[in-house]
Amino acid sequence: MNKETIKRSLFCLLAAVVWGISFVSQRSAMEQDMGPFTFNGIRMLLGSLVLIPFIFIIRAKGEYKTFDLTKKKEYNKNTIIGGLLCGIVLCIATNLQQFGIVDMEAGKTGFITALYIVLVPIAGIFLKKKPSILLAISVPLAVAGLYLLCMVGTKFTFGIPELLVFMCAIVFTVHIFIIDYFAPKADGVAMSCIQFAFVGVVSSILMFIFEDPQISLIKECWLEIAYAGVMSCGVAYTFQILGQKNLNPTVASLILSLESCVSVLSGWIILNEQLSVYQIWGCVLMFIAIILAQIPLKLKKKNKLSQDESSNNS
Repeated sequence: MNKETIKRSLFCLLAAVVWGISFVSQRSAMEQDMGPFTFNGIRMLLGSLVLIPFIFIIRAKGEYKTFDLTKKKEYNKNTIIGGLLCGIVLCIATNLQQFGIVDMEAGKTGFITALYIVLVPIAGIFLKKKPSILLAISVPLAVAGLYLLCMVGTKFTFGIPELLVFMCAIVFTVHIFIIDYFAPKADGVAMSCIQFAFVGVVSSILMFIFEDPQISLIKECWLEIAYAGVMSCGVAYTFQILGQKNLNPTVASLILSLESCVSVLSGWIILNEQLSVYQIWGCVLMFIAIILAQIPLKLKKKNKLSQDESSNNS
């Protein structure tokens, strides 16, 4: 595995860690009767504002400057189109998830949302991105880990909240493939900023139409909004875009799904919540799945071929 792949994988891992902790803030805000559109509108606008200074800093360094005006126009065009498409999809996904989490346990929400780890390789087959043998083993292993982590001891029901979150998983699958297409040929930070601005504006409009936003309630939930806006949006989603650049989308989805594992572990470490034997085994299975997904199978095949050739020559 080359250094670039390791760096991209670490970006995705950091995104998963931030998202795992963020589940607490999302659930906490909903328990205080904050409207889903209100929460998403404010946090997304905050996430967009946080990234603006970084865009100017990065561009000032000269990384994105070129004397070829055609390439520069194409690069900026991809950044804008990619950001808007990501924004449309993210707006649908985050609001579906936020409405679903109102009447559903956090563990079940995390499990159903993370089902994109199955949907991504299935969609990838139709997009001619066939997974390797190790990836084909890793996906069901990760799903089994997720089940032990989130669903053991939880009564299985499938109503409107579950349907909303499952639809959210489908839309997040689309989001992963849009990023996979645009990230290698666009400004990742600027693209992330555009998507948050889009989601923030649309959610804020829906907030005033369907909800009754209260300043007092927003002040009470300032910590949850700040974490979800600065860390979950500004930091984590940007890490996702940077991490998915030239990284296999199935591998990326497996690493990102660790958010469920992190949410359970953070509750154990920070909130002193009990960790069951099933949850421990769930974490173990998920980590094994991620490690398997990272093994460079092609390199192993080449080594085997070279060994066979040397044995034949002898």
